[in-house]
Amino acid sequence: MKYIADNTNISIKNSVVTLGKFDGLHQGHQMLINKVLYYKEKGYTSVMFTFLYHPYNLFSDNEFKLIYTEEEKVSILSKSNLDVLISYPFTRETMATSPEDFIKDILVKKLDAKVIVVGEDFRFGHNRKGDVAMLKSMESVYGFKVLALEKMRWDDTIISSSIIRSELEKGNMKEVNFMLGKPYSIYGKVLHGRKIGRTLGMPTTNLIPPSNKLLPSCGVYATRTIIDNVSYPGMTNIGYKPSVGIEKDKGVETYLYDFDGDLYGKEIQVEILDYVREEIKFDNLQDLKAKMNEDLAYGRKYFKI
Repeated sequence: MKYIADNTNISIKNSVVTLGKFDGLHQGHQMLINKVLYYKEKGYTSVMFTFLYHPYNLFSDNEFKLIYTEEEKVSILSKSNLDVLISYPFTRETMATSPEDFIKDILVKKLDAKVIVVGEDFRFGHNRKGDVAMLKSMESVYGFKVLALEKMRWDDTIISSSIIRSELEKGNMKEVNFMLGKPYSIYGKVLHGRKIGRTLGMPTTNLIPPSNKLLPSCGVYATRTIIDNVSYPGMTNIGYKPSVGIEKDKGVETYLYDFDGDLYGKEIQVEILDYVREEIKFDNLQDLKAKMNEDLAYGRKYFKI
């Protein structure tokens, strides 16, 4: 997959393109991607068009947190068989682009779009004035075809990134993973921690995700960790480790069952499967160790190992 980021100088020919924010790459997004890949088989260049920074970052001093960071999104999509991922710069100039100019200058001139795949509620251009009806009205003018797909639902709720964020912040991982269509994951490079787990006979891996990564609520989770394409069951604490001196950053600390090796500096992927309990502050390391042993026993039952 070709990755084009923060660049307006784009020239693609004969494309089928899907457009949107694509935070989370949930089941609704996967439906759009699958339709694009269907047209790829017919000879079109398959393209996903999104923006490099979430639009909310222009309107708030608070950093908007993402289900998947840009780096994680690229890693996931690189396995999707898409030809091109475009993360277009979202600036005040971009934001001021009229819907008509967006169609003419980007979809037609830069992407040579022949098929456009979007959700039925897709909006675009200045003040979100552009919609599916406008796109369809331009089909005969520019010679492209517009496919507007119905939104996917979970029970009676439309699957959306905002709903997933809400459930994620509550630690409702079964609901999150169903809507994502895959386990929510945290990608990162293993860092040196305080080695408290090692002194307790329970060595762990430590990740500090970037500040714009949306993490589940603090607590202990049953997890799987992918290392060099091999999956290892484990138990993960997400939080600030209050029992050993509160950390500044929210971290991800994972114990891997029956794993013996040095992972420092290694890129790993931690899949969060199920919430077990809240993060607790213990008065001493003995109580902490006792609770960790309970967690590990729970995990062995959970994974049947």
